[in-house]
Amino acid sequence: MKRFFSAALAAALLLLPAGCGGQAQAPGTSPAPSAGQSASSQAASSSAGAQAGEAQGEISGEDAFAIALANAGVPEADARNVKIEEDGDGGIPIYDIEFETDYGDYDFEVAIRSGEIVGADYEVDEEWLDAPGGSPVTADEARALVQEKVPGAPLEDIRIWEEGGDGRGRYEGELFFGGMKYEFELDPRTGVIFDWTADLRE
Repeated sequence: MKRFFSAALAAALLLLPAGCGGQAQAPGTSPAPSAGQSASSQAASSSAGAQAGEAQGEISGEDAFAIALANAGVPEADARNVKIEEDGDGGIPIYDIEFETDYGDYDFEVAIRSGEIVGADYEVDEEWLDAPGGSPVTADEARALVQEKVPGAPLEDIRIWEEGGDGRGRYEGELFFGGMKYEFELDPRTGVIFDWTADLRE
Protein backbone atom coordinates (compact mmCIF):
# COMPACT_ATOMS: atom_id res chain seq x y z
CA MET A 1 0.00 0.00 0.00
CA LYS A 2 1.34 3.43 -0.85
CA ARG A 3 2.52 5.74 1.91
CA PHE A 4 1.65 9.39 1.19
CA PHE A 5 2.56 12.81 2.55
CA SER A 6 1.81 14.25 5.83
CA ALA A 7 -9.33 11.24 5.77
CA ALA A 8 -14.34 8.42 8.15
CA LEU A 9 -17.13 9.39 6.49
CA ALA A 10 -19.98 11.62 7.61
CA ALA A 11 -19.70 10.23 11.15
CA ALA A 12 -16.34 11.91 11.82
CA LEU A 13 -15.94 15.67 11.88
CA LEU A 14 -12.51 17.19 12.36
CA LEU A 15 -11.46 20.81 11.87
CA LEU A 16 -8.82 21.15 9.16
CA PRO A 17 -7.26 24.30 7.75
CA ALA A 18 -8.44 24.90 4.20
CA GLY A 19 -6.20 26.49 1.61
CA CYS A 20 -8.55 29.47 1.26
CA GLY A 21 -8.04 30.46 4.89
CA GLY A 22 -11.32 29.06 6.18
CA GLN A 23 -12.11 25.72 7.73
CA ALA A 24 -12.80 22.47 5.94
CA GLN A 25 -14.30 19.21 7.03
CA ALA A 26 -12.11 16.29 7.93
CA PRO A 27 -10.87 13.92 5.28
CA GLY A 28 -13.39 11.14 4.99
CA THR A 29 -16.42 13.34 5.69
CA SER A 30 -18.88 14.64 3.12
CA PRO A 31 -17.42 17.42 0.95
CA ALA A 32 -18.44 20.97 1.82
CA PRO A 33 -20.54 22.81 -0.79
CA SER A 34 -18.79 25.45 -2.85
CA ALA A 35 -19.39 29.13 -2.10
CA GLY A 36 -22.88 30.29 -2.94
CA GLN A 37 -24.18 26.76 -3.39
CA SER A 38 -26.11 24.78 -0.80
CA ALA A 39 -25.33 21.14 -0.09
CA SER A 40 -28.68 20.10 -1.56
CA SER A 41 -28.21 22.09 -4.77
CA GLN A 42 -24.68 20.76 -5.13
CA ALA A 43 -25.93 17.19 -4.77
CA ALA A 44 -28.74 17.83 -7.25
CA SER A 45 -26.41 19.33 -9.83
CA SER A 46 -23.88 16.48 -9.35
CA SER A 47 -26.63 13.90 -9.74
CA ALA A 48 -28.05 15.66 -12.80
CA GLY A 49 -24.59 15.76 -14.39
CA ALA A 50 -24.03 12.06 -13.73
CA GLN A 51 -27.46 11.13 -15.11
CA ALA A 52 -26.87 13.21 -18.24
CA GLY A 53 -23.53 11.52 -18.77
CA GLU A 54 -25.03 8.07 -18.30
CA ALA A 55 -27.75 8.86 -20.82
CA GLN A 56 -25.03 9.57 -23.40
CA GLY A 57 -23.14 6.41 -22.47
CA GLU A 58 -20.27 8.00 -20.57
CA ILE A 59 -19.46 10.55 -17.89
CA SER A 60 -17.21 13.59 -18.14
CA GLY A 61 -13.88 14.05 -16.39
CA GLU A 62 -15.50 16.65 -14.13
CA ASP A 63 -18.20 14.16 -13.13
CA ALA A 64 -15.54 11.55 -12.39
CA PHE A 65 -13.60 14.03 -10.26
CA ALA A 66 -16.77 14.83 -8.28
CA ILE A 67 -17.36 11.11 -7.72
CA ALA A 68 -13.80 10.67 -6.43
CA LEU A 69 -14.07 13.65 -4.08
CA ALA A 70 -17.37 12.40 -2.67
CA ASN A 71 -16.00 8.91 -2.07
CA ALA A 72 -12.87 10.25 -0.37
CA GLY A 73 -14.86 12.78 1.65
CA VAL A 74 -12.56 15.58 0.49
CA PRO A 75 -13.95 19.10 -0.06
CA GLU A 76 -13.10 20.39 -3.53
CA ALA A 77 -11.44 23.44 -1.96
CA ASP A 78 -8.86 21.14 -0.32
CA ALA A 79 -7.80 19.47 -3.59
CA ARG A 80 -4.87 20.82 -5.55
CA ASN A 81 -2.58 19.66 -8.36
CA VAL A 82 -5.51 17.80 -9.87
CA LYS A 83 -4.77 15.52 -12.81
CA ILE A 84 -7.51 13.81 -14.84
CA GLU A 85 -6.44 11.55 -17.68
CA GLU A 86 -8.23 8.98 -19.82
CA ASP A 87 -6.74 5.53 -19.51
CA GLY A 88 -7.76 1.88 -19.31
CA ASP A 89 -7.68 -0.88 -16.70
CA GLY A 90 -8.43 -4.49 -17.59
CA GLY A 91 -10.09 -3.41 -20.81
CA ILE A 92 -12.29 -0.86 -19.00
CA PRO A 93 -11.99 2.77 -20.19
CA ILE A 94 -11.33 4.88 -17.09
CA TYR A 95 -10.45 8.32 -15.86
CA ASP A 96 -7.23 8.20 -13.86
CA ILE A 97 -7.66 10.93 -11.23
CA GLU A 98 -4.94 12.21 -8.92
CA PHE A 99 -5.03 15.09 -6.46
CA GLU A 100 -3.18 16.29 -3.40
CA THR A 101 -4.35 17.73 -0.07
CA ASP A 102 -2.55 18.92 3.06
CA TYR A 103 -3.39 15.60 4.71
CA GLY A 104 -2.73 13.09 1.95
CA ASP A 105 -2.50 12.28 -1.75
CA TYR A 106 -5.33 10.50 -3.57
CA ASP A 107 -5.50 8.24 -6.64
CA PHE A 108 -8.79 7.10 -8.15
CA GLU A 109 -9.84 5.18 -11.24
CA VAL A 110 -13.42 5.88 -12.35
CA ALA A 111 -15.07 3.95 -15.18
CA ILE A 112 -15.98 6.33 -18.01
CA ARG A 113 -19.10 4.40 -19.04
CA SER A 114 -20.66 3.78 -15.63
CA GLY A 115 -19.11 6.23 -13.17
CA GLU A 116 -18.13 3.32 -10.91
CA ILE A 117 -14.91 3.55 -8.91
CA VAL A 118 -12.76 0.63 -10.07
CA GLY A 119 -9.60 1.64 -8.25
CA ALA A 120 -8.61 3.81 -5.30
CA ASP A 121 -5.56 4.35 -3.14
CA TYR A 122 -4.98 6.92 -0.42
CA GLU A 123 -3.51 7.22 3.03
CA VAL A 124 -3.95 10.12 5.43
CA ASP A 125 -1.07 11.26 7.59
CA GLU A 126 -1.73 10.25 11.19
CA GLU A 127 -1.01 13.72 12.57
CA TRP A 128 -4.40 14.77 11.16
CA LEU A 129 -6.09 12.13 13.26
CA ASP A 130 -5.06 14.04 16.38
CA ALA A 131 -6.89 17.23 15.42
CA PRO A 132 -9.85 18.12 17.67
CA GLY A 133 -13.13 16.43 16.86
CA GLY A 134 -14.35 13.04 15.82
CA SER A 135 -16.08 10.40 17.90
CA PRO A 136 -14.96 6.95 19.02
CA VAL A 137 -16.50 4.09 17.06
CA THR A 138 -17.07 0.43 17.80
CA ALA A 139 -16.18 -2.33 15.35
CA ASP A 140 -19.82 -2.53 14.25
CA GLU A 141 -19.94 1.23 13.68
CA ALA A 142 -16.68 1.01 11.73
CA ARG A 143 -18.22 -1.70 9.57
CA ALA A 144 -21.19 0.58 8.83
CA LEU A 145 -18.82 3.39 7.81
CA VAL A 146 -17.15 1.10 5.29
CA GLN A 147 -20.55 0.06 3.97
CA GLU A 148 -21.36 3.73 3.30
CA LYS A 149 -18.32 3.90 1.00
CA VAL A 150 -19.35 0.72 -0.81
CA PRO A 151 -23.15 0.94 -1.23
CA GLY A 152 -24.84 -2.44 -1.47
CA ALA A 153 -22.09 -4.34 0.30
CA PRO A 154 -23.56 -6.71 2.94
CA LEU A 155 -22.40 -5.86 6.46
CA GLU A 156 -21.61 -9.51 7.16
CA ASP A 157 -19.10 -9.54 4.28
CA ILE A 158 -17.05 -6.69 5.77
CA ARG A 159 -14.27 -8.28 7.85
CA ILE A 160 -12.86 -6.08 10.62
CA TRP A 161 -10.34 -6.78 13.35
CA GLU A 162 -8.52 -4.61 15.88
CA GLU A 163 -4.76 -4.05 15.90
CA GLY A 164 -2.87 -2.33 18.68
CA GLY A 165 0.80 -2.94 18.01
CA ASP A 166 1.56 0.66 16.99
CA GLY A 167 0.55 2.14 20.35
CA ARG A 168 -2.42 3.98 18.88
CA GLY A 169 -4.71 1.12 17.95
CA ARG A 170 -6.69 0.83 14.74
CA TYR A 171 -9.27 -1.25 12.97
CA GLU A 172 -8.09 -3.10 9.89
CA GLY A 173 -10.30 -4.92 7.45
CA GLU A 174 -11.14 -6.13 3.99
CA LEU A 175 -14.13 -6.64 1.76
CA PHE A 176 -14.69 -8.55 -1.47
CA PHE A 177 -17.71 -7.23 -3.33
CA GLY A 178 -18.82 -6.59 -6.90
CA GLY A 179 -15.60 -7.89 -8.42
CA MET A 180 -13.54 -5.55 -6.21
CA LYS A 181 -11.18 -6.08 -3.31
CA TYR A 182 -11.16 -3.38 -0.62
CA GLU A 183 -8.61 -3.03 2.17
CA PHE A 184 -8.77 -0.34 4.83
CA GLU A 185 -7.58 0.99 8.19
CA LEU A 186 -9.80 3.08 10.45
CA ASP A 187 -9.03 5.11 13.56
CA PRO A 188 -11.25 3.88 16.43
CA ARG A 189 -10.86 7.18 18.31
CA THR A 190 -12.26 9.38 15.54
CA GLY A 191 -13.96 7.11 13.01
CA VAL A 192 -11.66 8.34 10.23
CA ILE A 193 -10.82 5.88 7.47
CA PHE A 194 -7.20 6.87 7.02
CA ASP A 195 -6.00 4.12 4.70
CA TRP A 196 -8.09 2.84 1.77
CA THR A 197 -7.38 0.79 -1.32
CA ALA A 198 -9.78 -0.64 -3.89
CA ASP A 199 -8.71 -2.86 -6.79
CA LEU A 200 -10.41 -4.97 -9.41
CA ARG A 201 -10.01 -8.63 -8.54
CA GLU A 202 -8.11 -10.69 -11.08
